[in-house]
Amino acid sequence: MTDEQKSFEQSRLTRIIGLIKNAEKHFEGAVNRAKSEEKEINANFFDDVRLNFNNDSAMTETAVSIEQQRQMLQERNNSWQQSSRQLATLQKMEKTPYFARIDFKEKGEPTPESIYIGLGSFTDQDDHFLIYDWRAPISSIYYEGKTGAVTYQTPDGPQAVDIFLKRQFLIENGQIKALFDTQETIGDQMLLEVLGEKSDTQMKSIVTTIQREQNQIIRNTDADLLFVQGAAGSGKTSAILQRIAFLLYRYRGNLDSSQVIMFSPNQLFNDYIADVLPELGEQNMIQMTYYQYVARRLPNLTVQSLFDQFETPISEKDGRISRLKESLVFYQAVKRYAAHLEKGDMRFRDLKVGGKVLLSKEKISEVYYRFNENYHLGNRLDATKESLLRSLNHKINHETKADWVTERAENLSDEELRGITVGKDFKTGEAESKYIAKQIVLEAFKPVQKGIQRNRFLSIQAQYVHFMRIVPQLVDLAEFAITAEDWQAHVSDFVANLKAKKMTLSDVTPYLHLYDLMTGKHGERDMRFVFIDEIQDYTPYELAFLKMHFPKARFTLLGDLNQAIFTKESSTNLLQQVQQLFDAQNTKVVQLTRSYRSTQQVTDFTKGLLKGGQKIDAFNRQGDKPNLIVRSTEEALVADVNAQLVKNTADKLTTAIITKTLVQAQALTAKLKASGTKVTLIRSENQRLAAGTLVVPSFLAKGLEFDAIIGWQISASNYAHENQRQLLYTICSRAMHRLTLLATGSMSPLIDNVDPDEYTLIQ
Repeated sequence: MTDEQKSFEQSRLTRIIGLIKNAEKHFEGAVNRAKSEEKEINANFFDDVRLNFNNDSAMTETAVSIEQQRQMLQERNNSWQQSSRQLATLQKMEKTPYFARIDFKEKGEPTPESIYIGLGSFTDQDDHFLIYDWRAPISSIYYEGKTGAVTYQTPDGPQAVDIFLKRQFLIENGQIKALFDTQETIGDQMLLEVLGEKSDTQMKSIVTTIQREQNQIIRNTDADLLFVQGAAGSGKTSAILQRIAFLLYRYRGNLDSSQVIMFSPNQLFNDYIADVLPELGEQNMIQMTYYQYVARRLPNLTVQSLFDQFETPISEKDGRISRLKESLVFYQAVKRYAAHLEKGDMRFRDLKVGGKVLLSKEKISEVYYRFNENYHLGNRLDATKESLLRSLNHKINHETKADWVTERAENLSDEELRGITVGKDFKTGEAESKYIAKQIVLEAFKPVQKGIQRNRFLSIQAQYVHFMRIVPQLVDLAEFAITAEDWQAHVSDFVANLKAKKMTLSDVTPYLHLYDLMTGKHGERDMRFVFIDEIQDYTPYELAFLKMHFPKARFTLLGDLNQAIFTKESSTNLLQQVQQLFDAQNTKVVQLTRSYRSTQQVTDFTKGLLKGGQKIDAFNRQGDKPNLIVRSTEEALVADVNAQLVKNTADKLTTAIITKTLVQAQALTAKLKASGTKVTLIRSENQRLAAGTLVVPSFLAKGLEFDAIIGWQISASNYAHENQRQLLYTICSRAMHRLTLLATGSMSPLIDNVDPDEYTLIQ
């Protein structure tokens, strides 16, 4: 590239930054004006409102006047928010206005065009685009294919162009740090520059380095199910966050962030990705873990947490039972059982007042099954509630003559009496007594009325236990290698746990599913897009339940089947089971096989850990071979950790030490602190990622990345079993630049699969 070209680009950049600064001043003024006007309207609100309640006409005029003032306030508030958003985008763009230039010619047009692509759009005073938003239709040609003929999608249909220049910029503080002309989607030089940067406690946006396959994920608007299988470090989570930003841009005016929900592996990860969408000028979508989503509906039960799920060992027999409960077979069994409840076996509870049965469960059952077979569960329940409320109203008049009501009326204090009769004028003492008695009964019956409205006469716990007892009639247990005796013993354990107000995660989903079928719940129909990260750790039942709960939404599922640390081997047929839930015609599966996170040396090592896993291609970024250190004592290993931390810090690398369990993380943290090393223990998913060296148990490391990883006690005794292979792969694939594994005695046999040339062994 000539000096003249570089000089031209720097000159243009300087001019654009000047225009952006001018625009910032304009929006700062607009924000201040809108704030000032809003403050003035608030201060003079009642001076400008004509209050008159003399007659209907005057009251209408008053209401109109108040509404006008409210609308003015709303307008100023909207104006302030819009100007604030535009100002925030401009302030980001001032530092890096754009990152790419494309020169192309549209089919049929005589002259070529040059466009620049950045974080947001920016126009001059004549509305000529100086920078295009990366999500605009025209910008997609930057991410698709090489130079030459390219077709891209517009709202009016496909558009063909001929690209003859792709130029990429690295800009810092108004200066072009580097620029490359390339024929590739994103040139390797650009990627090497960006990927060589050090990690942070917050994920960054990747709009400058989106690859062609990632762009297909981001801009897909057709699929009802988009399933993304991505190797560790392939940019799948980043691409999905850009997809959310793209969808909010594409459907602006018809879609807002409250109609998008993302299920992530843990709260720690939610915190890690929290800045990505705001950095792109969008509000964050709803974010939660699956555990949070289901546990919030069971406030009176202790639901098995992520920690309990990972750290509680289960027997082979319990594992087989869990696989049944997590399957679509069990999902269908719950649906068949619910259909049976239309004919009989629904469990009810007495509705009581002060210990006295007001509406018995036998009476409720009689009402419930009085309706004909056209009434399905939800309709039947609604009709039952109406009938019970009518019965309650009949009982009110009868109950006013009861002795307890007379006694209560006689013992009312003067203050209570005034509270009941305030504003009332009674013609006779008898009328007053009747009124007071009715109010006393109404107050006493209020909990029953609320109980009817909130379905408290249903006994979901008794119902689920009944379902569990008859599972052998609904499911062929032999298919899951479960005996009738095994199942009955499991039901007894479940009942004991339920009495202790505890429930495992494998029971929560069918339990809530059954309740939703019993009550005719139709799900959250306003939700338009559902994103599920780390899909390999979900069960088919959980996915079927979420699909039922978001019936109008399009789903994007992403994960790495090599990293199934909770569902283990059952994740391998997950895609096949998921596809049973969606129309094959509207399903798109995308594989991201190239790993960008780690150096080639780290990626080659982690690939070697897998047996018959998903395909992984290493990106050609060079670094150190992983170090495997074996010592005879833990004290010697602690010294090795400290030595490695000194080296990593000198090289300006942030380090996470990953242990298998929380107990190990706590013990190691104590030893390191005793040796004078400053570290932060991440013991809970509700913590924030602090700067400096972290000690993290493996089940909280999902989705995170660090410059350097130290794997603690990757020994034969700690990682002995084949089903821990995916866990070890997950730990090692968190490393961007450097990987060190430590063990006492001998290394895990899981590493025997790796070519010895791929690492350095220190003994």
